[in-house]
Amino acid sequence: MSIRIGNQTSCNVAAELPFEFAVNHGFDAFEWFSDPGQIGWNEDNMSAAERARVRTLAREHDIRFSVHAPWSANPTTSEGFGEIKKSILFAEEIGAALVNLHLFPEHAADYYVNALMPLIELAERAGVLLSLENTRQTAPEDVNEVFELLRRLPQSATRTGLCLDMGHANLFEETRGDYVAYVDRLAVHVPIIHWHAHENWGDRDNHLPLFTGAAAQDDSAVRNLIKRLQGRGFAGSVVMEQWPQPPETLISTRNRLLELWQECGQFIQFSETEKRSKRRVHER
Repeated sequence: MSIRIGNQTSCNVAAELPFEFAVNHGFDAFEWFSDPGQIGWNEDNMSAAERARVRTLAREHDIRFSVHAPWSANPTTSEGFGEIKKSILFAEEIGAALVNLHLFPEHAADYYVNALMPLIELAERAGVLLSLENTRQTAPEDVNEVFELLRRLPQSATRTGLCLDMGHANLFEETRGDYVAYVDRLAVHVPIIHWHAHENWGDRDNHLPLFTGAAAQDDSAVRNLIKRLQGRGFAGSVVMEQWPQPPETLISTRNRLLELWQECGQFIQFSETEKRSKRRVHER
């Protein structure tokens, strides 16, 4: 199982800075987040020529693009539906693989899924996947219910998945300070296809780079999360959702994540080999 690791645009800097950083430092994933803030990025500000340029650069440098719809884009509202539609069309234009949106828990699961269906169909025509991201208020059971409904619909079962936001999972009231416990409450039928990587101290969503918060002293939770993801066959993109100072922190985070991914993968392979050996001995 291989993964891609990259960064994201930021509402605090012009979009070209994080993207150029990704290109110049060999990142193989990048996410365009429509979150303009003061000086951030929005697809409306990107010309056709610039869209063609970044598509070409992504192809030349083997960078997998994803697009993050605006934070508040909710498919159950006409405005939110339109914003997500725009993100899907933009993703198609730049050759992105996936569009991410937040899974808001205030509506019944069937109501949310019904609102989502036309967007799933549009995404399929555009050749992109849709990932639904847990917010700080989204319970694992909310996720389970939505994906139980989606997997009953053949046209959506292979086009949608969960974006696991580990920082949001760490802030959900019932799993505060324990994002691994959040993952353990996800049903086996929930496909995790995208990963937003950042940490916090369980008090606020401050998007610390991995290994600069609690994991700086003890990375066992990150290791356990990786083992859970590998056990689920995760092979998506890992997006570091921050623009730290200095930005080179992203390089050390990427490198450490890759090291842990490889170490944990070797452990899982050893465990599976050991299980098969024990079965053969038992069968004799």
